[in-house]
Amino acid sequence: MTNALPPPNHDILPSLKTFLLAISPVFLVWLPVLWLHLTLVLFSGLITYAFTRAIAHSIRTSKQMPTFFGIFHHKNRAELLAIVIIVAIISLLIYLFGDWVVSKANIGVLNKLLEQLMGVVEQLHTLLPWSISQYLPISVNDFKDFIFDTAKEHATQLQTLGVHTLRGLGYVVVGIAIGAIMALQIPPAIAPTEKPFIRHMRMRFDELITGFSDVFFAQVKISAINTVLTSVYLLGILPMIGHPLPMPWTVVLITFFAGLVPVVGNLFSNVMIVTLSLTHGLMVSLLSLTWLVGIHKLEYFLNAQIIGTKIRATAWELLLFMLVLESTFGLAGLVSAPVIYAQIKRILHNRGWV
Repeated sequence: MTNALPPPNHDILPSLKTFLLAISPVFLVWLPVLWLHLTLVLFSGLITYAFTRAIAHSIRTSKQMPTFFGIFHHKNRAELLAIVIIVAIISLLIYLFGDWVVSKANIGVLNKLLEQLMGVVEQLHTLLPWSISQYLPISVNDFKDFIFDTAKEHATQLQTLGVHTLRGLGYVVVGIAIGAIMALQIPPAIAPTEKPFIRHMRMRFDELITGFSDVFFAQVKISAINTVLTSVYLLGILPMIGHPLPMPWTVVLITFFAGLVPVVGNLFSNVMIVTLSLTHGLMVSLLSLTWLVGIHKLEYFLNAQIIGTKIRATAWELLLFMLVLESTFGLAGLVSAPVIYAQIKRILHNRGWV
């Protein structure tokens, strides 16, 4: 005779109404953000807020404060100094990137890249059947004419892309400003004299920040792993076989910062590395593509494992939730899914339901 399973404890399991009410603040925040395409604003604001709080906390707990710190006669002077540091770092990165773009050395790299690209095209002419190779350019001038004609044909789409890019940069700037203001005006802890509504809103905000911080700093770890593996290839393997890429340390730095953005960042850095590999011919490009695809597949599971462990979720849970949001909201849903799921899991964990 088998033992019957004990009846479920209805004092612990929530009703559907209670469950939906508990997680409703998450959807009240994220649905407008995803529908109105404000993900860049929210993410840049949360990143700025989280970094400002972390730097300010380090300043407060430091045993030796900077001697110039006394010039800030403000109750949030640690946050002010943290914002100054963040602005200085962003300004330095923009300056370095601009200097890299306009440097004359990179013009030579682009010219070499164009020459090697045509060499690859010539190889493709011999490998592919005529029915396909007839559409490939046969000279540098033909290739330039092809690019010009394509740009002219899709001028409207390119203009729209430029407008969206400028709008995205504007959203990032607005988000940084909002995050800095929030760090200055929101106290680090809830005051015991706060009204119930303010206390409730602050608790929901803290859940958002905690969930985002868990996911973001886990993504920093993932990006670091990706950068190390990419560095082994760019700084070790390629020079060893006699095919070093141009600007390898710049590419490594871009790989790390691009890797902080899930999916999109990796795609950007991978395309850049494969494109630069064309300066050494088709075989090196295929080798780079194979290496990066291997890293990407490894990172795909590391992403789910590291972030899932951080937010108390199994890999299949997070992957399934990412798939659902990607099919519903596209790329913005895919990038936002780990943060949203982290909030939901924290709410359920705090109430003892999971």
